[in-house]
Amino acid sequence: MELFSYVVGEINSFLAPILVICLIGTGLFLTLRLRFIQFRKMGHGLAVTSGKYDDPDEPGDVSHFQALSTALSATVGVGNIAGVAIAIHWGGPGALFWMWVSALLGMATKYSEVTLAQHFRERTETDGVRAWEGSVSGGPMYYIEKGLGPRWKPVAVFFAFMLMITSFMTGNAIQANTIATQISANFGVDQWITGLISATLVGVVIVGGIRRIGAVTGVLSPLMAGFYVLGALVILSLNLDGILPALGLIFREAFAPSAGVAGTGVGLFLFTMNYGVQRGLFSNEAGQGSAPIAHSAAKTDEPVSEGVVALLEPFIDTIIICSMTGLVIVTTGAWTAAVPTTIGLRDTNISYVTQTQDGSYVPAAAPQEIVIEDGFHQQPNAPEPVYLAFYDVPVSRFYVDQAQTVPFNGTIFPGRARAVDDGGNEYPVLYGDAVRNSAPLSTLGFERGLAPLGLSWLGRYIVLISVALFGISTSISWSYYGDRCANYLFGVKGILPYKLVFVIMHFVGATLAITTVWDLGDTALSLVTIPNVLSLILLSGLVKKLTDSYFERRPWISNYEVHQRIVHERHKKLQK
Repeated sequence: MELFSYVVGEINSFLAPILVICLIGTGLFLTLRLRFIQFRKMGHGLAVTSGKYDDPDEPGDVSHFQALSTALSATVGVGNIAGVAIAIHWGGPGALFWMWVSALLGMATKYSEVTLAQHFRERTETDGVRAWEGSVSGGPMYYIEKGLGPRWKPVAVFFAFMLMITSFMTGNAIQANTIATQISANFGVDQWITGLISATLVGVVIVGGIRRIGAVTGVLSPLMAGFYVLGALVILSLNLDGILPALGLIFREAFAPSAGVAGTGVGLFLFTMNYGVQRGLFSNEAGQGSAPIAHSAAKTDEPVSEGVVALLEPFIDTIIICSMTGLVIVTTGAWTAAVPTTIGLRDTNISYVTQTQDGSYVPAAAPQEIVIEDGFHQQPNAPEPVYLAFYDVPVSRFYVDQAQTVPFNGTIFPGRARAVDDGGNEYPVLYGDAVRNSAPLSTLGFERGLAPLGLSWLGRYIVLISVALFGISTSISWSYYGDRCANYLFGVKGILPYKLVFVIMHFVGATLAITTVWDLGDTALSLVTIPNVLSLILLSGLVKKLTDSYFERRPWISNYEVHQRIVHERHKKLQK
């Protein structure tokens, strides 16, 4: 497993700068070519989303709002809670700034890919189509093949296959893993039990296809987002005097980073930028090519009408919700805090690190033994001392009791996952102050934020409930992305086997180590994003043509008249 993790890490290190250049470059190019469409037409996107221009007779499976809700359920997930925390833990507060940049530019990217997906989607006759099959299919694989020509079919197939793999990891296993680790940390429930329950819930919903998914997410998305944002706003209102200093720190660290709390990225601008853009992509999915699949199911015959709906996603997801998480973590000081921790020596969040000359910590192989005196690491003669770390940050001092009154004296044996004191007593668990990462870091921020009201416990449950809702809803929506890829690759016969594997992977993901799951997710993300953004650049002329035509013709006016007539007729029926 160590070798596998090392290989995946090296692949990510190679792909990360390429991914940043592709995403930022494509977003900037499309923003300029479409004349800042994300700012000019945001209001129109809100109007279309409201349903005032809906025509139920237009082709598709779900309404504009349900398509947005489904896509938001996939994008508003643990990336908004765990992803922001990871970015700050590793890249420092400045990583949040680059998440904002990726979102603002990503709005133009998301608009372009959804418009193209709608334009090139495939429709089937609704007669005889079973609910789980769906009547429309769309996404990058279709606009790559149809828009760029048959010679690009291998690229389209590669994209569909890699996005299907990504759906198992990024959109599924990571969600299950975060839910399970949070439940385990709070209630001590084995991760496999939580995984079994959440996998069952996901399976029950996804077997009904996009219509059932849209119905569930149409309720779940606004509910969960509102619940989480309200909790964050309460905390920020209690820390008003800390918001401006936090923003100042974020902007300073974006261009002159000191370090993430893990001790990495000292002075490395690209390191902070990488983490911000990567986590921004994971959160809002702009450029990844996943959301266009959900938006392809919307009832409309005007591709641009769904594109303007889609550009709202990065704004809601990253500019609003991710900012709430990041500001809570920074204003409460949670991102640098080491807090009392139970350190099980078999815990998957334990790692081993060594310190470089510039003060950074880098991963190291587990040593045969680590000598501890009076609670402190003792390796003065080692050429490269190795430290036991929790969330990749060395634990400063170890204790044998939870109250941290008795320092540990003895030796830690990583291979045996045991600590043996000088008297020969064995300990599977030690205690000490350790930092947090991922969802536990966000939890710490909410606990600290509500502490002045005596409601620390409520902060924990806000994050816990949000993680559960976000994670399950994301998995539900991502299952649709993957089944459309399976449909493209294998036809209708591939959909049900895909759903079965998806549910199994949800369970498996709940039991894996968090770093392995996130690293695999990042690799898959990069591999699907690069061909997608390339196709967006090559098809940008078509996007501009469709955009200009739509806003010149103003077809939403006739749709508004149809919608008003339908509403009037329904009102008359209710009065009878």
